[in-house]
Amino acid sequence: MTLVLRHCNKHYGKKHALKDFTFSFETGVYGLLGPNGAGKSTLMNLITDNLKPDKDGGEILWDGQPIRKLGKSYRACLGFMPQQQELYANMTARDFLGYLSALKGIPRKEAKDQIADVLEQVELSEQAAQKIGGFSGGMKQRAAIARALALHPDILCFDEPTSALDPEMIGEVLDVMKDLAESGMTMIVVTHEMRFAREVSSRTIFLDGGVIGEDKPSHELFSHPESPRLVTFLNKVL
Repeated sequence: MTLVLRHCNKHYGKKHALKDFTFSFETGVYGLLGPNGAGKSTLMNLITDNLKPDKDGGEILWDGQPIRKLGKSYRACLGFMPQQQELYANMTARDFLGYLSALKGIPRKEAKDQIADVLEQVELSEQAAQKIGGFSGGMKQRAAIARALALHPDILCFDEPTSALDPEMIGEVLDVMKDLAESGMTMIVVTHEMRFAREVSSRTIFLDGGVIGEDKPSHELFSHPESPRLVTFLNKVL
């Protein structure tokens, strides 16, 4: 299934955060790069239906249908990991995912099997009975990934999944995301982590001033950047 954005625009007052954005997300892993204020988080919030495009400001289609009409059935297809996580420190990893599954009405036996699979995917099986409050930063991020995976989404969306982590913890999280990418899942990732964009994402989009500055297979974008703005950006972050 394909996620299509057509001529999407978003204003915050006089600020034009996203300008006539058009793109089709097929199966694959997409890295979204760009300087602060480029429109990356705005785009992610439109994709996850946490924001609406401007009135008469474009449309978003999932499997050919407008997401505004699909409503909850579209959101059920998404797994989203925002920058600010809401993890219940007094719950164990297993109980936290069980609680989320119960809220979604998933039968207990079915949920139990799903939770075991998800915890294994994010390498938290051995910590399943430990309280999240005692987790390291990397483990908390992996628990947040587990939350996004819990309902077996068709698309996984991450907004800066490695922000505020030290290098060792970044490696933990990136290894999990690399395994997910190799499983064939569609992922859209806002990131400042060039290792992920270069080594894991199949395609990288450089956003600048609310528009696509460059869009290529990742190995080409990093090896042969064409946009002067992208060259400047990469020189600062690499």
